Amino acid sequence: MAEVKHSIYFVSLGCDKNRVDSEYMIAMLQNRGYSITDELSKADTAVVNTCCFIGDAAQESMNTVLELAELRKSGALKALICTGCLAQRYRKEIRESIPEVDSIIGTAAIDKIVEALDGIYEGKAEDKFEELSVLRLPDVDRVNTTGGYTGYLKISEGCNKRCTYCVIPYIRGPYRSVPMERLEKEAAYMAKMGIKELILVAQETTLYGKDIYGKKMLPELLHRLCKIDGIEWIRVLYCYPEEITDELIDCIVGEEKICKYLDLPIQHASDAILKKMGRLTDQASIVNVIEKLRAKMPEVALRTTLITGFPGETEEDFEVLLKFVEKMRFDRLGAFPYSKEEGTPAAKMKGQVLKKIKVKRRDEVMKLQQRIVFDNNKKLVGKKERVIIEGRLADEIDYNDPEMSVYVARTYRDAPGIDGSVFIKTKAELESGMMPLVEITGANGYDLLAKLV
Repeated sequence: MAEVKHSIYFVSLGCDKNRVDSEYMIAMLQNRGYSITDELSKADTAVVNTCCFIGDAAQESMNTVLELAELRKSGALKALICTGCLAQRYRKEIRESIPEVDSIIGTAAIDKIVEALDGIYEGKAEDKFEELSVLRLPDVDRVNTTGGYTGYLKISEGCNKRCTYCVIPYIRGPYRSVPMERLEKEAAYMAKMGIKELILVAQETTLYGKDIYGKKMLPELLHRLCKIDGIEWIRVLYCYPEEITDELIDCIVGEEKICKYLDLPIQHASDAILKKMGRLTDQASIVNVIEKLRAKMPEVALRTTLITGFPGETEEDFEVLLKFVEKMRFDRLGAFPYSKEEGTPAAKMKGQVLKKIKVKRRDEVMKLQQRIVFDNNKKLVGKKERVIIEGRLADEIDYNDPEMSVYVARTYRDAPGIDGSVFIKTKAELESGMMPLVEITGANGYDLLAKLV
């Protein structure tokens, strides 16, 4: 292998599924001899793994590419690669409007990153795209970019559902499960890297295995992952409620390592809007699944996401949504104004809602949810919980007792980056990755206060 001395500034935008792709690409580049730096001034090459799930994400990605293109234009950068969802969706537009981009890599061709970069430095810059229906798995061990003891395991690629607002099937292709043996091997390697909390991600985790095994195999996968030494917590995201089976629930109940936490992307509660969204469920079915989960796991923490201002959403539909949120009392909830995405059926629907109304309704939902979370958190005071330590707050100093430190942690109820935190005040020396038992002593908005037990 020829010696490579180029230094790469790698930017990963968007979701944690994108992060996994970035970790593969970084590993492949390091194996080739490229070095990775988080200081742009020290790099001669930049790679941007983009997102375009909604308009704001696409704009952030485009702005990042344009900023780096200016450095490429000036000569401060010798190479610029654009990959990810924006690259897949807008290849032609990027190629025509940003000539400073040397190579564009599609979502199904991340295994071509080394070939693309080598080609640029050999004077043979090429775009790399592959058929979206094929699952191409890089033959490389991952790196961990979280900087902690949490890691993401992407168990499938693409999606077969055709929600009318979503661009994912067009830029990620059909649902393709990663073989179970590959996932076991990858998870074991992550455990050896020090990962204690394994988070399963996909466009939809609940359908795992159906395409290659003929039936849903998420419970079997979870049972196998629970046997891996070193993994203490397993968290499952993106569980579509209509695909949750009794077998899956029993698996979560029976396996101690699996966090009693589920992320259910529901999007709405009005049957009329759910139908327009192309969702394969209705409110009664959603409520039934939630009640079943809570009956079998009284301690379960449920997260969901909602869309406000979908085309045709009336005041009556929105009232249905508010009453649903009030009744269900989700532990965690995010709401987003509908984003009109080019090329989707919803973008052409009649009854597009004004932006100010979409935002107003989003704010109403979040105000209601804030009250619910604050009430729920107060009920946790006095409970004992196992937490994972994420670090020490260096700027939190108690001048009356300088030996006292404040550490930030999470309970099983809190997924990293999207949910709340637990703040622990103690004289004990704690380290990131420790998983001590604490007692909740107070609630501060979305966050909790605790002491070591």
